[in-house]
Amino acid sequence: MKIYKRHSWDLSLDEAVAIQEKLQAEVITQDQFKEPIKYVAGVDMGFEDDGRISRAAVAVLSFPDLELRDTSIVKRPTSFPYIPGFLSFREIPALLDALEKITITPDIIFCDGQGIAHPRRFGIACHLGLFVDLPTVGVAKSLFVGKHEELPQTRGSWQPLIYEAETVGAVLRTRDGVKPVYVSSGHRISLTTAIDYVLRCTPQYRLPETTRVADRLASSTKD
Repeated sequence: MKIYKRHSWDLSLDEAVAIQEKLQAEVITQDQFKEPIKYVAGVDMGFEDDGRISRAAVAVLSFPDLELRDTSIVKRPTSFPYIPGFLSFREIPALLDALEKITITPDIIFCDGQGIAHPRRFGIACHLGLFVDLPTVGVAKSLFVGKHEELPQTRGSWQPLIYEAETVGAVLRTRDGVKPVYVSSGHRISLTTAIDYVLRCTPQYRLPETTRVADRLASSTKD
């Protein structure tokens, strides 16, 4: 997979803020990809040695049957502290290393985190999307910013996620009566299309199959 280096990773917090504010202008929240989609990927992180080692995992699944086709796991020293709102600076360096090793380039990448549902509209899905120039979607397990109306209990129900008078994502029910997920555009995909693909990649459980497989890889103690 081709990686487009946008900046270095040896950064202060002020420099990280400046990068978020600068690159956010390049984020595209409209559909800019060709269908049919043949492969979807999930990326996730685990940490070892009290957080000093990052363990990045990529899982590539065929679509729409969601069969595992390719994986990659990479470890590297963690170079940025855990600070809410700056997850991408901690996780993306290792994720890029893992993405470089896969043999199948996915058509869409699902991130375990936020897209534009972020104080500066630049969560990890946006940041990663600019580095790989592929459609990316943020599928977070918890609310970070914004408010929404009450959500029906049925699968497929969703409500706009509103932050500072702007729709930044959606709260989406992927299973009847189960906690929702928080979907937002990362790069080169619209919110409604992102919701559609999240549901199509979530046939049985709360989280997309891409995320579930990547999470197992990132959390495993066996390579």
